[in-house]
Amino acid sequence: MKHIFNQGTDMTKPTLLLLHGTGGNELDLLPLAGRIDDEASVLSVRGNVLENGMPRFFRRLAEGIFDEEDLIFRTKELNQFLDDAAKEYGFDRDNVVAVGYSNGANIAASLLFHYENALKAAILHHPMVPRRGVELPVLTGKSVFIAAGTNDPICSPEESEELKSLLENAHAKVELHWKSRGHQLTLDEVVAAAKWYQKIHA
Repeated sequence: MKHIFNQGTDMTKPTLLLLHGTGGNELDLLPLAGRIDDEASVLSVRGNVLENGMPRFFRRLAEGIFDEEDLIFRTKELNQFLDDAAKEYGFDRDNVVAVGYSNGANIAASLLFHYENALKAAILHHPMVPRRGVELPVLTGKSVFIAAGTNDPICSPEESEELKSLLENAHAKVELHWKSRGHQLTLDEVVAAAKWYQKIHA
């Protein structure tokens, strides 16, 4: 997978896995990493799927309707990529914190839904429920921050609440942060995510 790896100044810190939204690339979320933890290593990945020329992490059939088969395949592909990248770059595979926006947040959520040890924690900006009717792995010890907009036209408040409860039922610790905004990634929620991260990694 096309990516950037920037080694941090403190290798005991988590590696931040950056996952962009539809039409983005591996450069998009780099400014967020500095706000969250400027000493951490950063692995920023570009999605392997193109939709009308726009990079994404998995295919969809329509707005808000995922191609579930492709989602499962791409989630497995990303998890394997993380295993390989940890060996290549020498970071701790068990200490990866995902930071995803929109489509990137969805694939990060899918990692949590499918793999018990894919992520240590996740910051999900405007995620949806990746799959329904599946049993999640036991996520004890995992922490998740969800940033949601009360006026988000793509991801309803009910969807955000449903994702929170599914993760909590799998024993993850979840903080749901609301803003009266739409689907856009705002500075306010980035600041809130950084505060949450500093709290759990203090």
